Amino acid sequence: MISVAPVAGPEPLVPEELAEDVAKCIDLGAGICHLHCKTREGVLTPDITNMTEALDMIRAKRDVVIQVSTGGISDMDIVQRCNPLDYKWAESGSLNGGSTNLGEAVYVNSFDDIRYCAGQCYEKNVIPEIEVFDIGMINNMKLVFEEVPYRTPVWFNLVFGHKGGMQPTIEALAAFRSFVPEGCLWGVTHFGRDNWTFLAAAIAMGASLVRIGFEDSRFLSNDRDAVYNYELVEKLVRLVREMDLEVASPDEVREIISSVKKIR
Repeated sequence: MISVAPVAGPEPLVPEELAEDVAKCIDLGAGICHLHCKTREGVLTPDITNMTEALDMIRAKRDVVIQVSTGGISDMDIVQRCNPLDYKWAESGSLNGGSTNLGEAVYVNSFDDIRYCAGQCYEKNVIPEIEVFDIGMINNMKLVFEEVPYRTPVWFNLVFGHKGGMQPTIEALAAFRSFVPEGCLWGVTHFGRDNWTFLAAAIAMGASLVRIGFEDSRFLSNDRDAVYNYELVEKLVRLVREMDLEVASPDEVREIISSVKKIR
């Protein structure tokens, strides 16, 4: 599965421009679109209007699995952060597994926050992608799932590269992967990516998903950054196919991540 996260943290979210780029990403092999709730100027907001407009435009052009974000550094509380889960076409949503340092900022996700977001995903029938920034967050989710209803398969996104978090080394990836519970799906995000080898290693180790896009890095090659997100998707798809694998269509993504059982 390829997820495209097309808008970098401080950059504006302009629906008209975004829809064209994401449509090309989907044509090339992206099955998921991951989007934060932002204003046209790029500020995180509890108002889902601009995000909704962008996602409606994308859906009008192409079929894709919509994944809304409940995260990002802001002064919003968890109730406001979960507003994107109200988008009627949201099929997946991010569920952050704990607190961490992101650069110079502290990204706060208390156990109450995690429980609330997990509960909202369950109530709204949105499949959570659990964002974990260190190994301890995997155990956090085990504790939360003893208290809050959830669906299987559980789906982890192992996030590397943020200052204050796990760094993108093969040793860290192997250690992190070893703590993912048996039977769970897992994928990777490489924030600040300046190579393709880490993503290739994750794929070789059995990752079900790789995230790519301007939210994490524009790096295309040693001498060029991408101008459009679809350039990154195109190169990632070539990498996947060179490894004798194939990318999942949106419908295949739905089959992979769909709930097979409700717990509690």
